[in-house]
Amino acid sequence: MANAQLFRSMFGRIFPKTDAVNHEGAAAYRFTPREALAQYSATGCLNGTFYADAGAQLERVLDLSRDLDAEFIAKTAVYARETGFMKDMPSLLCAILATKGVNGRERLETIFPRVIDNGRMLRNFVQILRSGAVGRKSLGTMPRRLVRLWLESRPGEAIFAAAVGQDPSLADIVKMVHPKPADEAREALYGYLLGRPCRIQLLPETVRRFEAFKAGERGQVPDVPFQFLTALNLGPAEWTAIAGMAPWQMTRMNLNTFARHGVFGQKGMTEMVANRLRDRRAIERARVFPYQVMTAFNNLDAAVPQMVREALQDALEVTLANVPALGGKVYVCPDVSGSMRQAITGRRRGPSSVVRCVDVAAMIAAAILRKNPNAEVIPFETGVVTVALNPRDTVSTNAERLAAVGGGGTNCSAPLALLNRRRAQGDLVVLVSDNQSWVDARADRSTGLMREWSGFAARNPEARLVCLDLAPYETTQAPNRRDVMNIGGFSDKVFDLMALFAEGKLAGDRWVSVIEGIAL
Repeated sequence: MANAQLFRSMFGRIFPKTDAVNHEGAAAYRFTPREALAQYSATGCLNGTFYADAGAQLERVLDLSRDLDAEFIAKTAVYARETGFMKDMPSLLCAILATKGVNGRERLETIFPRVIDNGRMLRNFVQILRSGAVGRKSLGTMPRRLVRLWLESRPGEAIFAAAVGQDPSLADIVKMVHPKPADEAREALYGYLLGRPCRIQLLPETVRRFEAFKAGERGQVPDVPFQFLTALNLGPAEWTAIAGMAPWQMTRMNLNTFARHGVFGQKGMTEMVANRLRDRRAIERARVFPYQVMTAFNNLDAAVPQMVREALQDALEVTLANVPALGGKVYVCPDVSGSMRQAITGRRRGPSSVVRCVDVAAMIAAAILRKNPNAEVIPFETGVVTVALNPRDTVSTNAERLAAVGGGGTNCSAPLALLNRRRAQGDLVVLVSDNQSWVDARADRSTGLMREWSGFAARNPEARLVCLDLAPYETTQAPNRRDVMNIGGFSDKVFDLMALFAEGKLAGDRWVSVIEGIAL
């Protein structure tokens, strides 16, 4: 008789053999180079994570990019910026393109205006190229020309507004690329940025008002970036004027500051701020992450008026508008293990984001439950964790309950093992994790998640599994195929892909095709 242990019958579908190990040394499936770059682009902030430091992330992106064609790298940069709302990674990919010969430079020229779309992105791009991290320490002829075109294509007020930030400052960049002023007004502006004598009367009106304001003419607060004004001695009237002009993200980030300086005590200001916060078009323009709204709400001081609190709740609903109403039985499984306690943007020197991966996973689960009241939420760590949730509660309330539990090891197969013990029926399982499962590891040809998914899928042949990854790693516990899709990221756009997959309009192994389909 043949070895019964070696040739034992396998239940359900035959699952592929693992070809990698994760950061815990447990069996895993390796992403293809394109899948891996997509994962890094959608989740990587080039800061340290629970398992890998920032340098390791950078080296992996550089290694992957060496063997990938310039067109895919360019499309990934566009995806990361326009769909993933990322900052550092698309800047890095643009810098990499500058080093990939003629094809790379041509693709960089095509995507530069789409990816390098504000002053911070410009500074990131220049900083990365000048650092030597991508193999050069100079901008080079073509990148220098693109930066000059960036400067020349914007009005003076926009150039001044982009002057926020250092290392490099916009003045440093002007020194590097030597833009040729088109007229005397632009010559004066460049001189002003460089700290040189200039004809004040030729400067943009906003700049003239700012200089007058600094000199003590406090009749009208100039409409300039908030950061230019905070170092000045301001009173309630000035803070009220600042709040009146503030863009959406600045408003969200400074609600407690406005309360502290008496802004909400001024007639009409509470209503005005609340209306801005719930403005759908303003939210879309600001490229807001849902977790940013939830974090702002959870950290409001008691002095912030109730109307503003409710407006933030409305804003959260707007950012979650892409959460699909899914047909059939849905199970959503947020990972609440210890490794999910890392900051969603990674750790770095100085202040890091207070938002953790577990907070985002919990918010995603709570959002799906809100849109799909019959969904079942099954949080997990070493095993399944029991939490009482009410679908009628707010997303913030349920997310806070979910994020407060757990903290143990990672066992991605635990929710499906529970469902298999129940002989449960279902149509969609959504796993939100960092995919670094190890508790369920064993000497076998597959992962625990694939063993349990095989059993679930045998009982539910049309069911689909979404593995939504929040961390920049390049292995998974379930490889992409017709019924399994790995996607990465934490913008609301991931819900679009999830809905297409659940409806059978996108094959699980075709997430990368979404990037490949971007028109340059």
